[in-house]
Amino acid sequence: MSRLEQQTFDRKITRRDLVKLFGASAVAATGIFGASNKAFAQSAAHVVVLGGGVGGSTFAKYLRFADPDVKITIIEQYPEYITCLRSNDVLVGMHTLDELTFNLDTIRSKYNVNVIIDKVVGADFDQKTVRTQKGEVVSYDKLVVSPGIDFVYDNIEGFNEQVADTTHPHAYKAGPQTLKLKQQLENLPQGGTAIVAPPQNPFRCPPGPYERISFFAEYLKKHNPTGKVIVLDPKDRFTKDVPFKKAWERLYGYKTDNSLIEWVSGSDGGQVTRLDPKTNQVQAMVEDFQADLINIIPNQRAGKLAQNLDLADESGWCPINRHTFESMRHDEVYVLGDSTIADAMPKSGYSANSQAKVCAKAVADTLKGESPGRAIYSNVCYSLAGQNYGVSIAAIYEVRDGLIQPKGDSAGVSPITDKPAQPILEAVYQKNWHREFVKDVFS
Repeated sequence: MSRLEQQTFDRKITRRDLVKLFGASAVAATGIFGASNKAFAQSAAHVVVLGGGVGGSTFAKYLRFADPDVKITIIEQYPEYITCLRSNDVLVGMHTLDELTFNLDTIRSKYNVNVIIDKVVGADFDQKTVRTQKGEVVSYDKLVVSPGIDFVYDNIEGFNEQVADTTHPHAYKAGPQTLKLKQQLENLPQGGTAIVAPPQNPFRCPPGPYERISFFAEYLKKHNPTGKVIVLDPKDRFTKDVPFKKAWERLYGYKTDNSLIEWVSGSDGGQVTRLDPKTNQVQAMVEDFQADLINIIPNQRAGKLAQNLDLADESGWCPINRHTFESMRHDEVYVLGDSTIADAMPKSGYSANSQAKVCAKAVADTLKGESPGRAIYSNVCYSLAGQNYGVSIAAIYEVRDGLIQPKGDSAGVSPITDKPAQPILEAVYQKNWHREFVKDVFS
């Protein structure tokens, strides 16, 4: 830990301190790992990583920093990975999917990591092996799983995976559905109505639906000013709701007769219970709604791989040791990212990145025969309420009373001020942060 980090942790931490300290992941990581790169040079163990997204790639890279000699293998189903980070931008033409697409070439060559492009179909935790669809059996000493999320459709009648893939894309996993939803927004008739239905907690990227709602409203303001976005939400509160709603007031006339956004909370009957994909009608708890575009984001659970490998419990998520992210269900197996039960820590790319770094150090310590140190995690999330209007949330987390909880006063969201430059600067920070973040993960 660098002297700046130690001083920050030892005193009362403010949100401003956190953004200064962790705004660029690579800088923070260098301070944490730079002094111990040579400490584990005698290790000859084999660590296998399932999943080459944010969690898996970060883990492999930072395990290599911690142990120059350990053998590392990533098994990833797809040769390319599209980040969900900034995928909402694609809906309104701020980015293309190509700009959000990465591969494991640098991780493979720069950090001496073996990469297998194949689907994992099973594991034998007693024999410490994993099996791939092509028939390869890979042995491990430690197994790390970063499986992402899976979607749950059974709470909304008429909505299922086939409907999402064909006529009503949720677009909450970046890819073809993102482009389909973009086209539907562009084809919305003048004066038309779009419905966005966020999921119930917990789910990946808690601010994501509300950034999307904001982008829809901004698009309508420019191209379809008599249109409207109706938000049917099963919740009464959402992440960064205070600065988001202030932005909606300033930008889109929220709570006025001419508002581009109408938000229906769970207490007001916002939970969607049924979709008729043929008539574009949804039934909520109190009334039915007709729309030209319906974007239902499904409830979520741990990724299919976690389910198949018996890493999730009855909650649908994966219980872990809060200090190391080792699975509570299988020894010497670690689970990272969105699939985990991480208490107050949100399911975000930054969280997965932070968890992976702590886990990498814990695995390296364990392979050396040492006890892992004290875990400190972080999360910084920038969202856009408009292309030039940013809102953010940040926190440092510690394990306290058996749970991952914010440390001191570190947690906070964008303050609401009358300074016009503040949201503009936060939008700039968001764009710069993403560029540096994906470098830290994949470069």
